[in-house]
Amino acid sequence: MNRQRTILTGQEMRTAEEQAAENGISEWVLMQQAGRGAGQAMAASANGLPILVLCGTGNNGGDGYVAAETLRRMGCDVRVAAFDQPDREPAKTAANYWNGETISPESADPCAVFVDALFGTGLSRPLEGVAHAALLRLAAGSQQRIAFDLPSGVDSDTGRCLSSTPEFHRTLAFGALKPSHLLYPAAQFCGRVDVVPIDIDASKARTFALAAPERINIDPTAHKYQRGSVAVAAGDMPGAAGLAARAAQRAGAGFVTLAGNTSPFPPSSLVMREVIDLDARRTDAGVIGPGLGSGETAEALAAAFLSLGVPLVIDGDMFSIFADKPDQLFGRGDVMTPHEGEFGRFFGDLSGSKIDRARTAAARSGNVIVLKGADTVIASPAGDVAVNDHAHPRLAVAGSGDILAGIIAAEIARGRSPFDAACAGVWRHGDGGLKARDGMIAEDLLELIR
Repeated sequence: MNRQRTILTGQEMRTAEEQAAENGISEWVLMQQAGRGAGQAMAASANGLPILVLCGTGNNGGDGYVAAETLRRMGCDVRVAAFDQPDREPAKTAANYWNGETISPESADPCAVFVDALFGTGLSRPLEGVAHAALLRLAAGSQQRIAFDLPSGVDSDTGRCLSSTPEFHRTLAFGALKPSHLLYPAAQFCGRVDVVPIDIDASKARTFALAAPERINIDPTAHKYQRGSVAVAAGDMPGAAGLAARAAQRAGAGFVTLAGNTSPFPPSSLVMREVIDLDARRTDAGVIGPGLGSGETAEALAAAFLSLGVPLVIDGDMFSIFADKPDQLFGRGDVMTPHEGEFGRFFGDLSGSKIDRARTAAARSGNVIVLKGADTVIASPAGDVAVNDHAHPRLAVAGSGDILAGIIAAEIARGRSPFDAACAGVWRHGDGGLKARDGMIAEDLLELIR
């Protein structure tokens, strides 16, 4: 998996900054890198428009002062608004670095470009009083709204909005992405997120923003079974299984078998067999759960697939069937793809952010967890986590999850590890949504994931 876009929590960011200091890179040097990088990134988009930077008294405000001075030296029309001067380093030095006008936020008029440098990471309480009122008023009167690190009023790690915040057009993240750049509802207020590099070491990070998967090269001499064989369980609602099977084909599997309730399906390039005919020697991955139903027939299908000894994509009704006996699905190295309701029913009320909960569930179950949603999180039992920001709301249609299950199974069958297959499948599924048009139905995705 491509791991270039690192995600750091607020605490991880503070630790990285402390390690930088131990290596001789001071907080002031990091603040200069952040502020200058942000100023340079803003200059082109400002295009000569007047800029107002609202600075807090902490390090985020310090970044704002440095950015403002950078913009001033580049010839931009820039002012700073601040309630109080910073009283601790390095923000105090940054305020002295600024050689332009500083005005009271209450008396400031809105500018075409508004920069929020009040609070970055570390905010744990709602933004209130005159600071909150000034933020909302100055942002509302602007044409371009830019947040430094995070919009003020957003918790950096959970995606929660602690208080009302404007919608920003752009957020400049310092050093690395933060969880709330990708987790909802906060993500919808960040706009486009760009990372301003600073000299911190994030090489030990275990959380990343999802990236496009590397292509799998096809052996020109391979026959259909060597290109990956997928078995899909067809239960009470076999249409769901049909979508998963078709998705596995479109995602590159060379051979797909529908097993169980196959009578509704017409003859096609799908090979349909009864469960007892499944050949584990010719099955590389399976899908069990979409439209499976409940009762003895569903449990028999589940038992047959669990006994295949191949990685499975576990979805849908499997989380209901095994809600009272989850241990039977644990420790297998499979991929589980619950939405929030299924996740809560199966794993209970876990604490923490969506990233924390997915990571805990993966470690507990011994399976890869794909916790679906607008901000799908993929977690491995080893602790690696990827968060997807490559998707579109039009994916929220019936059958969309069945198609995702089929794509992931095909990726496993074609040779990826379960975690990498889940990451590749989620990205391809999201990419299909981005390519689609409004009014898309699940079947339309089958042409868009190829």
